Amino acid sequence: MSLRIRPEQKALLARAAALRHTDLTTFVTGSALREAESVIEEAERTKLSERDSLLVLDLLENPPPANAKLRAAIAAMPKLA
Repeated sequence: MSLRIRPEQKALLARAAALRHTDLTTFVTGSALREAESVIEEAERTKLSERDSLLVLDLLENPPPANAKLRAAIAAMPKLA
């Protein structure tokens, strides 16, 4: 991967890497991977209020009866052997 950055940005990254006693590639890669994991986790996690959490739990324990659209969707599913 190639990055085009200004010399002062590269110097800043190199200084930070040296302070961590690592090379620039390891420093940048580690920082980028941590940020990527954080972004993905935030995008994939659903946060619910206490009220909504209780509603979801109640719906899981007491699901509403299947309506016509749900029955049609189930009927359209491929049959498992």
